[in-house]
Amino acid sequence: MPAVTTDQMREIDRVAVDEVGLNLYQMMENAGRNLAEFCMEFLGDQWDGAHIVVLAGSGGNGGGGMCAARHLANHGAAVTLVPTTLEGLRGVPADQFALYRATAGRVAEFSEISEIDHLNTDLVVDAVLGYSLHGAPRGTAADMIKWVSAHGAPVISLDVPSGIDSTTGGTAGDHVQATVTMTLALPKTGLDGDAVGRLCVADIGIPQDVFNRVGVHPPRALFIKGYRVWISSGPDPDNHFTNREQGVPPTNHGDHP
Repeated sequence: MPAVTTDQMREIDRVAVDEVGLNLYQMMENAGRNLAEFCMEFLGDQWDGAHIVVLAGSGGNGGGGMCAARHLANHGAAVTLVPTTLEGLRGVPADQFALYRATAGRVAEFSEISEIDHLNTDLVVDAVLGYSLHGAPRGTAADMIKWVSAHGAPVISLDVPSGIDSTTGGTAGDHVQATVTMTLALPKTGLDGDAVGRLCVADIGIPQDVFNRVGVHPPRALFIKGYRVWISSGPDPDNHFTNREQGVPPTNHGDHP
């Protein structure tokens, strides 16, 4: 299984959109729906009674988180979406936010996070920063990362734990410690540290020819058994989540006392 650097992943995205014709809406929708299903599997039979907090940045990673929040809300989950900004959204993430607002899910500003602390949060979704991170997280994104670290609920990170360099695995400031990371399309070279937790890769619909044009050659049968594939088990002392699509007997977070 090849792992790609940030520059390679950026080129894969460019070729997919500019040369092959896949669009950002499709990839974001595929990522968000995959993430929502992943959250439901993680929480087990109690997922529909769980409270899920989705922290979302203003870029593509955040848009994927907002999309997941919509799918979770549509299926009856109690979701609170906390964007880094309510005013600075543009493009596809702004569209995803507008779609989420049409659900029964809650929207909260980060300044209201103390109210969320009083709720019984069963799962935090980290969709704050993706592979485009440059330097240390700043502003509200940095404050969100610190909140996640202090909260104690299990965390599913989308693509890359926020604050982690997807090429090197290094950190220039605070970062999220994920329980599980669901990375997109292919593993990233920096996702080999403890901060990643368990790692799986999710299909977002990129055709094989895109990878070929970039000189990356994942197995053609990579997603033959489902839309998500486990890459590593990782350190996970308190949760024993497994992927039902891969035929492993499930023992989910929701089964724990």
